[in-house]
Amino acid sequence: MSYFILTYAVYLSISIALTVWVARVLFNNGRIFLVDIFHGNTELADSVNKLLVVGFYLINIGYMSLALKEAGNIPNVQVVVEVLSYKLGWIILILGGMHFLNLAIFFKLRNRAQQQIAHKS
Repeated sequence: MSYFILTYAVYLSISIALTVWVARVLFNNGRIFLVDIFHGNTELADSVNKLLVVGFYLINIGYMSLALKEAGNIPNVQVVVEVLSYKLGWIILILGGMHFLNLAIFFKLRNRAQQQIAHKS
């Protein structure tokens, strides 16, 4: 088997698994923030949560697709590991960045929702 094919297969498998895992964690744990932000409107919160996950998948799978190609030579297993380390490192950094961006948005929206409630009281 070509080392290129091995690299691509491992890269895609790990990247997709990581993306699905992070998306599920964000979806499951982000719901409570969205329900609070939308003042208990669970239908709206669930709808927004699903849309956020779709966007998350599109951005990450789009990046994975763009980063798939390897122009360098992969003559042995050592280079496979080095290429995978570099590519997966970027995927992990992007997933982490997306996670913290989601958290920042949730907290900002939650604070705004709480301020609206305080002004109504």
